[in-house]
This record gives sequence, C-alpha cells and structure tokens, in this order.
Amino acid sequence: MAAGAGGTKIGANGSDSSYVEPPAFAALDLGTNNCRLLVAEPCASARGFRVVDSFSRIVRLGEGLHDSGRLSDAAITRTIDALEVCADKIYRRQAAHVRCVATQACRAAANGEEFLNQAQQRTGLTFEIITPEEEAKLAVLGSLDLADPAYNVALVVDVGGGSTELCWIDAPAAARAAGARSAASPPILAWTSLPVGVVTLAERFREGSSPYWREAMQDHVRSTVATFSGADSLKPVFQKGRGHVIGASGTVTSLAGVHMRLSRYDRAAVDGVWMDMRDAHAAAAQLGAMSQAERAAQPCIGPQRADLVLAGAAILEAIDAEWPSTRMRVADRGLREGLLRVMMQEQGVA
Repeated sequence: MAAGAGGTKIGANGSDSSYVEPPAFAALDLGTNNCRLLVAEPCASARGFRVVDSFSRIVRLGEGLHDSGRLSDAAITRTIDALEVCADKIYRRQAAHVRCVATQACRAAANGEEFLNQAQQRTGLTFEIITPEEEAKLAVLGSLDLADPAYNVALVVDVGGGSTELCWIDAPAAARAAGARSAASPPILAWTSLPVGVVTLAERFREGSSPYWREAMQDHVRSTVATFSGADSLKPVFQKGRGHVIGASGTVTSLAGVHMRLSRYDRAAVDGVWMDMRDAHAAAAQLGAMSQAERAAQPCIGPQRADLVLAGAAILEAIDAEWPSTRMRVADRGLREGLLRVMMQEQGVA
C-alpha cells in the first residue's frame, strides 16, 4: 500500500521542477457498528493534517454477538464489502502509512481473529485489535482541541456499538497539548470502558418487546454506569459546573442534528458545536416519542440508526446523571483522528 512521494511538476514557463508531495496517511477504525476511514496529508493547520478522502458505513459487525458469542456470516460479508472499498481508497491515494484497528466486536468474538485473517486475505489490510485503554486514549487524542480551558475537566464520551469509553482529562492541559499538535500521552485523570453499546443494548432490549422495554434499558444502563467508582473524586467538579462533556459518537452527532433541525446531516455544521445538555435530552425525548419508522425518516437519523439512537441516548443520560454537565461539545471525530496524530508524530511530520 506504500507509494513513492516524489513527482514532477510543470512550472509556469513549461519547465519541469522537482517537488515532494506530502505523504498520505490512512487510519481505519473497525468498530462494532461502523467502519470508518480517513486518508489525510500533513499540513500546517491547527489540526496538523488535511483530509483528502474518507469513508464511513454502518456495517453492524457485532450484530447477534451478544447471543452467539461469534461474528455472523452476514455481518462478516457486509464488513468485508466495506473494507474492500476502504482498501481501494487507500491504494488509489497511495497512502505511505496505514494503520487499521479493530475494537470491541473483534475483542469479544470467538472468531474475531479468524475474521480479521479472512479480511486480510480479501483486502490486503492488516488489522490489530487494540485494548479498551488504547481505544479511549486515541479517542481523546482525536478531540483534544475541543477541550475548553475555561473548565477544569472535560469528560470525553465515546459511545460505541459494543462498549462506551469514558475519559476524564485535564481540560487546560488538553488545550495546550492540542495547540502544540503533540501526540504525547493526553492528560487523562481517569478512564473506563463500560460494557454497554448501542448495538448490544438494542439487541438485548428490543423495541416494543414489552410495554416497559425502554425503562428496562435505561435502568440497566444506569446501574452499569453507577458501578464505576474510579472517577468519583471528580464528581464534585462537575456538580460545581467546572466540568464539560465532549461527545464523540454517532449518538451525539445525531442528537445535535435533530436539535439543530438540519435538513440533512452536515458535519461542518455539527462538529465542534456547543450543545446545552438539556437540549440533548429534549432531542432524545422527541425521538423517543416517535415510532421507529418516524425516526428513520428523520434526516439526521435514517433507517440504519433508527433502532440504535435511543440506546445511545440512554447511555448519555446515565452518564450525565453521574457527572452532570450543563454543556457538551459535539465531536464528529475521535479514534481515526487520534491514529493520524500518532502516525504523523512518529514520522516527524506533525
């Protein structure tokens, strides 16, 4: 997948002038629900890179995993189809540095390694299964510049398909690290990976399965979140209004789009926007009053998220009950951006 970085450029006078193209970097995040790719080139912008290509598809790799303990044949087929698109983009962009990571579904599935070997044979992409700790750290690295130094602590919430990663970070230190575009270890004060995600919850608490299915799901999530005591010392910070949330997930971006009444999802309008937490809960309540078909018709939800967004909202509400925050920064970014920062730092071009 590597390609040379040299080339020939035709000058204004018709003469050839040698130049060096910036190397392309590719970061691929294969989660329980989504397959996401970014291809970027280093540049002098605040983020340190310029995205030249991207891809995102809901593949539901973890569909049925909660019951069977294995990745299903149908989920594997869907995912490899998406990975073939990613491989083609990486090849066409001549990415010199590629890193592909897999998370909760492949960590949990009995046939996770077998699937990744099959994917490598079909696409040429080599995956590594990363730990929950590294997943959380990369999500933080990808959203450092969204931490507000006016607060003491920022809580990065990454709601995934099979798990939810939480990281409490020193907000002023994070802002300084973002300004330096450093990929050094972010200032993490506490972290955890909770065994609740939108796919696993939606499958365990199927919509309409009982009159109280949503209440049962919310109770389960609240009890799961409440079992973590590793950040109890930070609760007073949030209770005093000195902490804010960075929501890095499809759940949060979807709620923001609904609240903003967008006619179609627009990453540029959503990424980085501040959202009152009460507005996020109001958007969730609005969606909860709809049928699944009505949610599917919402332009920022769609059929693929219609049965998942309420599960994500339940996770966000449970977290807010434990670490209350009046404001949330919406992040349409995360692990992939963290991977890019790390790779570029290692190559000395960040």
